[in-house]
Order: sequence, then C-alpha cells, then structure tokens
Amino acid sequence: MADPRVEKYAQILVDYSTKVKPGELVAIHTSTAAEELVQVMIGLILERGAFPHVILDVANQEELYYTHATDELLDFVPRFHKMAFEEFDVLFKIRCETNTRALSQVDPARQSRRQKALSPLLVAQMRRGADNSLRWMSTHFPNQAYAMEAEMGLEQYKNFFYRACHADESTPDPVAHWQGIERQQQRLIDFIQGHDQVRVLGPNADLTLSIKGRTFMNACGTNNLPDGEIYTGPVENSTSGWVRFTYPAIHQGRAVEGIELTFEEGKVVQATAKANQDFLLRMLDSDPGARYLGEFAIGTNYEIDRFTRSILFDEKIGGSFHMAVGAGYPETGSVNKSVIHWDMICDMRQDSEIRLDGEVIYRNGQFTI
Repeated sequence: MADPRVEKYAQILVDYSTKVKPGELVAIHTSTAAEELVQVMIGLILERGAFPHVILDVANQEELYYTHATDELLDFVPRFHKMAFEEFDVLFKIRCETNTRALSQVDPARQSRRQKALSPLLVAQMRRGADNSLRWMSTHFPNQAYAMEAEMGLEQYKNFFYRACHADESTPDPVAHWQGIERQQQRLIDFIQGHDQVRVLGPNADLTLSIKGRTFMNACGTNNLPDGEIYTGPVENSTSGWVRFTYPAIHQGRAVEGIELTFEEGKVVQATAKANQDFLLRMLDSDPGARYLGEFAIGTNYEIDRFTRSILFDEKIGGSFHMAVGAGYPETGSVNKSVIHWDMICDMRQDSEIRLDGEVIYRNGQFTI
C-alpha cells in the first residue's frame, strides 16, 4: 500500500500544479529511485485522459556520462528530452538522486560544456512557460541521500518534506491549501507591484535594485514543490552594492561557501568565496549574462526552517531572500540571458529589513504590510 502522503503529493502535482487535461502529452523525467511516486502519477494522469511518457534515468547516470562521454557526446541534446521541452503540454522533472556528490570531482570545463549544450532546453522551458504553452514542474522525491544532506534520519526527512509540501496528515485538502497560499501571496504582490526601488539592508547586505516595469510572480506550487516565494527579474543594469550569502550555494554538485558579490550598474564586478572560489569565478564567466541578475526573490515557506543543501527547499526558507545570477524568467520582464541560473540565499531573520521606495515592508524575516 502506498504511503498516503505520496498519493496527496501526486494529487497536488497532477491536479493543482499542472492541471493535467484530457488529450495532453505529459512527460515525466525522473529516475528509477522515484518509482513509488511515478506509479501513482501515471494512474492519475491516465484517469484524467492524458498520455504519460516516462523518461527514465538509472542510478549514477550523470556520473557515467561525464566519465565516458566524448566531447561530441557532451554537445549532444537527447532527442526525447528535446521533444518533451519543445512539444509536450506538461513536463515533470522529478529528481531522486542516490548520490548527491556524484559530480563533485568532475572537471568544471566538461560540466560547463554540457550545460551550454543543454541550454536550449532551459530557453524552451522559459519561453514556453512564459506563453503558457508548457506547464512545467520541478520537484524531488524524498530518499536517504537527501536525508543525509539535510542531516536528518530518513523518516524525519520524509516528515519534513511532506509538511513543507502540505501533503502531510495535517492537511486534509492539499489542493485547497495551496490555493489559499496563492491568495495570501497575491496580496503581497499586489502591494509591491508598480514600485521602483528595492533596498535590502542588514549585516549581510547593503543592496539596491530596481523592479520598475517588472512583474512579480506568485510561486505557489505550480512550478516547484515544495514552494513558497515571490520573485521577479530586476532591471538588468540597476543592481548596486554588496551581499554576503549566508548559506553555501550548491551548483553542479559543488558547494561554494561564503560567497560575497559586489555589483556596479547591475554587473558582478567582484566575487569572492571562502571555498571553491575558482568554481564560482568560472561559472560567472560562462557568458556575459552570468554576471547579471536574472531573479530577486523572497522566501515565504516557514515550514522550511533549516538549510538542507537542496536549492528546491532552501530558496523557499521563510525569512530569507535569494538572487539568481544568470538567466531570467521572461514572464517577469527579465531580458537577461545565460546558460546558468544559479540561486544564492541570504538569511534575513536578524537585524535586517527590505525597503520599497523608502518604506519598510519587511523586517527580521517577516512582511510588515
């Protein structure tokens, strides 16, 4: 018998996040380790009259690829993936890594080359997501590897995971719950929308940026699960000042710790890190857009109250803000393009505030509006 929380979780994904409809083409890109969830999802998708297609990875597939692939293969875009991103109506990306450190020793140059080759998939996702021709969802399925990264036991992690997704026993109607979160966050967006200057102040930041003419998006379980943030793409040349990110920034299996960035006219002009600084600089030099911001966001999920080493969770921490260097989401008004989109998180729960055109709207991890 399936864990009832898995059934609730699948219901959120199929009926709320992507609203699967009869006749639609639905892709599920995942690994063999997520079979329990995929089985439930396939049943629900079929009941909705849609056509499920599973793109399945085996354990350690990425590690095998980097170990054996020639340069020609690193440049190859898998045809089934290309079809799913460019032609399907719904795309689920469900990560369930059995070894989260598998790529930590891979040559960054090979990773960068592979990332550039796959960048058209990210472009297609953002473009089609913006025009509503693709409904995509990126999520995880809890397992031992993620529990170890979060320094929890497996059952403790599962409880944490499903609580953060509002798919636990205390949520009788998970779809209705996420609809309520959507309304709450929309109230914040309605207040913020139409303003110009944002200033972030605290022991870890003195930063200004413009959101003039940009659209804030309501991240309420439609593209990520767990979710809980409001975000936009700042005006590309507007960011100035500095920020010190309080949590490690994890990208391509590497944890870069103690990142501090300084901005002038929107561009990162100085970047340092206490660990893996060379990797940070290499990623920032991926292309011209990698040194500009594609996203500014405020986390609102207070069920996520600790760092887990998973960006899917950590960027949603209630009482934090995060920024992404690289590609922006077109639906926000961002025009920044890059092969990377790398989120970096800063805690705001102590002696910190956010001002909107001079008015304090957020203090010590909580909105004041």
